Amino acid sequence: MKPNPIMLEVFKNKLSSVSEEMGVSLNRTAFSPNIKERRDFSCAVFDDVGNMIAQAAHIPVHLGSMPLSVKEAIKEYDFKPGDMVVSNDPFKGGTHLPDITIVAPVFTNGIDKPVFFVANRAHHSDIGGISAGSMPLSTSIFQEGIIIPPLKLVKEGELDKQLMSFFLNNVRTPYEREGDFLAQIMANITGVKRMEELIEKYGLEMVDFYSKSLIDYSENIMRKTILEIPDGEYVFEDYMDDDGIEKNDIKIKVKITIDSDKAILDFTQTDDQVLGSINAVYAITLSAVLYVFRSLVKEDIPTNAGCLKPIEVITRKHSLVDAAFPAAVVGGNVETSQRIVDVILGALSKALKDKIPAASQGTMNNVAIGGIDERTNEPFTYYETLGGGMGASSNAHGENAVHSHMTNTLNTPIEALEYSYPFMVMEYSIRRKSGGKGKFYGGDGLVREIKLMSDAEVTVLSERRKRAPYGLKGGLSGQKGRNVLIKDSRAIEMPSKFNTKIKKGDILRIETPGGGGYGK
Repeated sequence: MKPNPIMLEVFKNKLSSVSEEMGVSLNRTAFSPNIKERRDFSCAVFDDVGNMIAQAAHIPVHLGSMPLSVKEAIKEYDFKPGDMVVSNDPFKGGTHLPDITIVAPVFTNGIDKPVFFVANRAHHSDIGGISAGSMPLSTSIFQEGIIIPPLKLVKEGELDKQLMSFFLNNVRTPYEREGDFLAQIMANITGVKRMEELIEKYGLEMVDFYSKSLIDYSENIMRKTILEIPDGEYVFEDYMDDDGIEKNDIKIKVKITIDSDKAILDFTQTDDQVLGSINAVYAITLSAVLYVFRSLVKEDIPTNAGCLKPIEVITRKHSLVDAAFPAAVVGGNVETSQRIVDVILGALSKALKDKIPAASQGTMNNVAIGGIDERTNEPFTYYETLGGGMGASSNAHGENAVHSHMTNTLNTPIEALEYSYPFMVMEYSIRRKSGGKGKFYGGDGLVREIKLMSDAEVTVLSERRKRAPYGLKGGLSGQKGRNVLIKDSRAIEMPSKFNTKIKKGDILRIETPGGGGYGK
């Protein structure tokens, strides 16, 4: 049976809307500003074996890797109605420990195994570990927080209170974490309910048929997109600033081979995994590849498992882009993922003339701050990624002060920051003229300056402080970012990655990179 084009479009929107409604539920019921304000979460729908069918327009680095977490959960457990499995293990489909995934099965009458799954992933602003905010300058995953293998958090509709108690006793802000966990559970309940309604209305056979048809459709369109890239080999390399501990100029290299409607991305010449926390697990590399190639597609297709079927990703175990246990990985998800994208786009710029933009800021500018709030005498943990300049393209200037590529969050508004944390925001502005010059200018970065109103611990994981975002076709590089600590009116230049204790009245100033320019 061939899919009806109209019904295919209907199911594309219905399944995507399930994911979107899950996201609305999670957003409205979450406790932390990181989830409620910044929307650092993602939701998706999967088939009975864990292949992604549809997703909401959430975080690329979450969504490309989430199927691996779902498949690990399926492998570990026989699901019953009302069950939910929680996991954050980067070596079992996760990205880094603060990103917690909860998976729920969808059942229908007369079938004793799940027919679909729904899942969501949310970034918790503390999951234990050696530093507040759980984004440390670590040398082992054991320093980064609680490692959660796939475990049943909800059993036939009943929350495992002992397991929840264990989680909450290992974090700095248990009240906030509990609220976010429960919000994730509610999001899955919403997703399960909507999928059950879809099956009740159309029947399992039709929903299953069009789910598979959507995967086939995305695969066909992706093959068509790859066909438009000239056959050949395209090589590009770029470097990470450092690993935060010892090593500088860490190479990421890709060779992209285009052969008709297939693409092979070979990362085996990338440097070995490092001591610091910028190692990326394979799931992150896969996410970056999916993001870039999905961005090449002109048609409005669902982002699902079909997008990756024509693409082969080759890595080398124990390398920076396929780290092995027990490597430190918390920064790989947020920083190395961005450089992987820069490298893939750089290679494709040699094949697709005038279709690939210059480098965007190439970092998420991660800021984690924690301590005791003097207003309440309660612990607090704050985490945020900061926007920057977007790279210019062949027909447009880059956007100013936005999140780009592997991150898709909002900012935390000043009002929410000062209400929730002992902060005073001294400056929040566009960093004028930080974009690279060219026929089209790169977007400008931003400036975020925060004065601490309580003693605290600060961790910053950032990139593009030593190597600027590249321009293309004669366009100039964007300006490098800066991290500055202001103590007693004295400005101290800080490295791209640091952890330090700061006093009440000290100021943290982050100047994010501009995007690269395009054309002379």
